[in-house]
Amino acid sequence: MRLTILGGGGFRVPLVYGALLGGASPITEVVLHDVEVARLAAIGRVLAAQARDAVRAPSVGATTDLTEALTGADFVFSAIRVHGLEGRVIDEQVALAEGVLGQETTGAGGVAYGLRTVPVATAIARRIALVAPAAWVINFTNPAGLVTEAMAAHLGDRVIGICDSPAALGRRVLRALGLPAGGARLAYAGLNHLGWLTAVRAHGVDELPRLLADDEALTCFEEGRLFGAARLRALGAIPNEYLHYYYDRDDAVRAERAAPETRGAFLLRQQRACYAALESRDPLGAWTAALRQRDATYMALEGVGEREEDAGGGYEQVALALMLALAGDARTDLILNVRNRGAVSFLDESDVVEVPCAVSRAGVRPYPDAVVPAHGVELVRRVKATERAVLDAAYTGSRAVAVRAMALHPLVDSVPIARRLIAAYQDRFPELAYLR
Repeated sequence: MRLTILGGGGFRVPLVYGALLGGASPITEVVLHDVEVARLAAIGRVLAAQARDAVRAPSVGATTDLTEALTGADFVFSAIRVHGLEGRVIDEQVALAEGVLGQETTGAGGVAYGLRTVPVATAIARRIALVAPAAWVINFTNPAGLVTEAMAAHLGDRVIGICDSPAALGRRVLRALGLPAGGARLAYAGLNHLGWLTAVRAHGVDELPRLLADDEALTCFEEGRLFGAARLRALGAIPNEYLHYYYDRDDAVRAERAAPETRGAFLLRQQRACYAALESRDPLGAWTAALRQRDATYMALEGVGEREEDAGGGYEQVALALMLALAGDARTDLILNVRNRGAVSFLDESDVVEVPCAVSRAGVRPYPDAVVPAHGVELVRRVKATERAVLDAAYTGSRAVAVRAMALHPLVDSVPIARRLIAAYQDRFPELAYLR
């Protein structure tokens, strides 16, 4: 089977390829697509080093031609970044200058990222529908839920969004409870980067109340340290780590403004050094060192301490499990970004939500009992309204609708600030020239 990776020159592509080397993967051929030849060559060197000692390594090809890359694909993994990491830095800088959060998927930065990414993702979806209509599309392009919804307009249920945050949260909660991996059914619901774990059912018993009552257990994992035991007990749920930006908005903005550089600026500086180092005699070693540094500093500004090792892996393992199930080798349950289909009762059928799903050769089916806690319902409604407005702006090219989308977001919540933000982003991004 052939896997095409869009954004094939991206830093995290070796994670995906590494997951394919375990022997269980149905993938025999990988095609990397990117618009930058030098990045494709650099990542190609890392993948060649990974494959050197592997017993059964998928072959690797590379191209800058999108149609060539997609033709014959069984799976398409989309991990593009429109305007690169430089764009993330601009997202952050413009937002922080207005005193609002510039995080890449949340708040003003996420809206700007969506406005320049949706037209590109839509064009890619149309091309896939033409040249690889039977392919399963796995979307990791951020903002993942929003971009998945844009692509679904052309690909229907054959596009599935993935994120490693819910799976990692689930693993950490199970570990804190002393339960084995896969030893419980997790109840989780919301939107991408905006969800809550509301139950942990093992042998017919919800174990979450036991965790919430135990201060020591709550402080042994990231979300417990980030939100604090008292708040988690008040919520009666464990929020996705990105809820920090909503619950502690002012603290998050102050921390970002006080930092010597934004997260995007750090990653851009590190990535430039890493790609230069990939020219060395040990490209895999250089890439691995950069990955460790990146992981160790994740959410450092949020004060959760150094990120612990997670034996369950990241988004690449979610992608592998998804491919295995869709290829028919295994049925599994995964938390995914899919069309709602009634899973979250107060959202539309076609809205993309992040919920537990049953995955098999027949496709992906969201479980019907997803519950967003009462205290989160209006926040989810508001962010979903923002996403709908972003899609509307991208489809119509309306600057006025783009301003409305920006103002709707609860982390902006101001029409004058939204107008200034859209104007500033248009000044910096040629990709937003379509807004008139």
